[in-house]
Amino acid sequence: MALPLRNRFYARAGENKLPLSHPEVAVARPKFFGAALLNFVLYILLFFCLFCYLYGSLFQQVPRTHNIHILWVDYDGGIIGDAVRNAYSSLQSHQFPSLIEKTASQFPTPGDLREAVCRSHYWAALFTSPGASVNLAQAIAGTNTSVYNTSDVLTFIWNEAKYPTIVDGAISTNLHTLADAARVSFIALNGSSAFQTIPPNNSAALSAFANPWTLASINIRPTIQGTRAVYNTISFVLVLIEDFFFLATFNGLYNQFKIFLRIGPERIIIVRTAISLTFTMVSAMVNSAAIWAFKANWGVTAGQWALSWLTLWLFAHANFLLFDTFTIWIPPQFISMSLVTWIVMNITSIVFPFSVMSPFYRLGYALPAHAAYEILTDIWSNGCNPHLSYALPVLFAYEVLGLIATSIGVYKRCHNAVIVEETTKEAMRLRV
Repeated sequence: MALPLRNRFYARAGENKLPLSHPEVAVARPKFFGAALLNFVLYILLFFCLFCYLYGSLFQQVPRTHNIHILWVDYDGGIIGDAVRNAYSSLQSHQFPSLIEKTASQFPTPGDLREAVCRSHYWAALFTSPGASVNLAQAIAGTNTSVYNTSDVLTFIWNEAKYPTIVDGAISTNLHTLADAARVSFIALNGSSAFQTIPPNNSAALSAFANPWTLASINIRPTIQGTRAVYNTISFVLVLIEDFFFLATFNGLYNQFKIFLRIGPERIIIVRTAISLTFTMVSAMVNSAAIWAFKANWGVTAGQWALSWLTLWLFAHANFLLFDTFTIWIPPQFISMSLVTWIVMNITSIVFPFSVMSPFYRLGYALPAHAAYEILTDIWSNGCNPHLSYALPVLFAYEVLGLIATSIGVYKRCHNAVIVEETTKEAMRLRV
């Protein structure tokens, strides 16, 4: 059955084929299998190394949680602060964020704490409200139960837009654990004496004793929408793949229509740059529009969308130029290896903060994905991630170097196109 089908659709498939014993086949066979074996080994080793690189970034992540520093200021100066210190002493470990205590004279107001978090000096800040211990003692004694506010005792400041899936667990969850442990410590330190001051039949005073505070949160940029999980993962992967696929099609058209043979290199440089800028501009616009379309209740503005668009545009074009450089200077059989290596290294640089990674991975500071994500975080949190001083130069460095490399590459392609054309014509002439 297979043979009639082959003869019907591919009748000439078996014509002019050499037997396995033919000298040409015998010569080509070891070369073919040698090349196949080489690529077999290279791809296995490459992906093994990439898996190790990716998994290595996650290895021992929890024991590095202590590298997340949280500023702690006791404005109260009473027993509540002592309870927090005792609770932290019991929780302190490599698996728990480090509480860095400073004095009220160094940070006079909660606004100063917010600024320290906003400037990325600390991941978060924790503070007790002034007079909190006195107010709690009065509430337990039944003298001010009507005005006592359990949420005005212990407060933390954080920026959820900065690696939201990480800070939720490493900061918010752990600080709630600390607040709960501090309540237990408060009872241990002051429970007996405080209990004796509770008036009979006073449920409000008893409630203040049983639940002295609720940890309050000042979130600089709440980021709770479901799509936040892909902002620093799949979103960047798709941008890189989109660039590479368009470039492959683009270069194929140039070869199909013999543009490098027929048009001058200066004109080609101008046109290719214009097309790449236009493509990455439009792709960045629709990509950022997709983020905004599914932002749910995320409190970002149209101005922040425009800045996000510009950032993604710069990131996309810088990578477009880099991929074009790959296709110019890297042998074709290694281009796919270069692409996947570049994608894995870039995504690894943004999937988790460097604070919980091995110091080796801080080489990611030099990668465009990390720079772009730092800029986007700064935009989304209204300037509360001020790393533009290195992030923008990194992206512009890739842009400038990419323009230079691809421009030189156009001359190389035009040069090679002429040589190939002359060789083809000479071969045809000799055949005639």
